[in-house]
Amino acid sequence: MSVAEPRRIVLFRHAKADWPQVADHERPLAERGRTDAAVAGRKLADTGIAFDLALCSTATRTRETWKLAVHELAHRPRTVYEERVYEASPGELIAVLNELPDDVRSVIMIGHNPGVHGLADILAGSAEGDARERMNRRGFPAAGFVLLSFDGPWKGVEPGVATLTDYWAPSE
Repeated sequence: MSVAEPRRIVLFRHAKADWPQVADHERPLAERGRTDAAVAGRKLADTGIAFDLALCSTATRTRETWKLAVHELAHRPRTVYEERVYEASPGELIAVLNELPDDVRSVIMIGHNPGVHGLADILAGSAEGDARERMNRRGFPAAGFVLLSFDGPWKGVEPGVATLTDYWAPSE
């Protein structure tokens, strides 16, 4: 990959979770969530991005979402289950991204709201087409994702540094 190519971040919210009598961290996907996770995986494959790394929350619903989505990708990236992504604020998620090694060009982060939506809002200094308008109108529903691009090192990830290039939600 050329040094001139931008880095890419996909922020992917876990699919619809069920509400059984278990701790929040252990909540599994609902039936609709399992279907939506696979559909989201096909849409992620359509982006053509060969992810170098997946950072996934340790929560059951995020791990299940990723397991279903990654099967749709042509290339399976290295996956790190990161405790700090669970219930993280946008600032905490930026700190995780700032630690990435510079040989990583594209990362997908599978996490939770309100953190992933807040992070998308904070990082996107600009947007292409109507991506921001659709995200602001629809919010960041379960199994939705955004694609952001930026130039520079991971240590340079900060508010306003990225361009929001795509937004997808299951009902799109």
